[in-house]
Amino acid sequence: MIGLAFPNIDPVAFHIGFFAIRWYSLAYIFGIFGSWFLLRKMSIFTKSAFTVLKIDDFLIWGMLGIILGGRLGYVLFYNLPYYKEYPMEIFALWNGGMSFHGGLIGFVISTLLFCFLKKLNPLKVGDMFACVAPLGLLFGRLANFANGELFGRKTNVPWAIRFPMGGYLPRHPSQLYEAFGEGLFLFLLLSFLWWRFDKLREKKGFFVGLFFTLYGLIRFGIEYVREPDEQIGFLFHSFTMGQLLCLPMILIGLSFIFYAFISSKKEPSHA
Repeated sequence: MIGLAFPNIDPVAFHIGFFAIRWYSLAYIFGIFGSWFLLRKMSIFTKSAFTVLKIDDFLIWGMLGIILGGRLGYVLFYNLPYYKEYPMEIFALWNGGMSFHGGLIGFVISTLLFCFLKKLNPLKVGDMFACVAPLGLLFGRLANFANGELFGRKTNVPWAIRFPMGGYLPRHPSQLYEAFGEGLFLFLLLSFLWWRFDKLREKKGFFVGLFFTLYGLIRFGIEYVREPDEQIGFLFHSFTMGQLLCLPMILIGLSFIFYAFISSKKEPSHA
């Protein structure tokens, strides 16, 4: 059990004076602004009611939803006893600790509120978001790898890596599995379907459902090689918190896909 040495990656990408810019922060910046750029292109291509100006207006809404939801989700789902004892640590975002599922809930709430105020169809807007969301996941998981966190379980596979925080035992680089599966694969698949098939774009909620379903399945599978959170461990003897949170996500996703195909109500193809 030798494994590959973890590359010597500084969690801080660079400094601006006394201010440290971390890879984790850059992941959020690249993910959010990369998604913003693609959404503008999608809006122009389809002449969507979710116009470029409205996309620009939504940017701060989306950022707040992701950050607040992700942090609160981590606090509630993964480490509530610790934060009850040290409540001020909730605000120490630079120490890490974000939940994808919490960020998703926060983003959905902010999207629904924005669509209600701007009189937009939330499912059509959501379909656009679903196609670009994996881009943020790709950068986020790469940042997890750079930080040497959220690593996998012990293994003898040839590509196993000795993570410093993992006791230098060879482990699955599960962050890279997630970067490829939840990030690159989903991004390429959903983008191809959205740009290539007009009829799928007309089925409101289809891409939301496909993203929910595929993310849930991929994450559920990868959790079998990902080290469970130390403060939680396994639930029901063999399941992890990540798997537990993915189950309702898969069911909701399948419901959206089903609705998208059976809905007989005629609606405009724009948002």
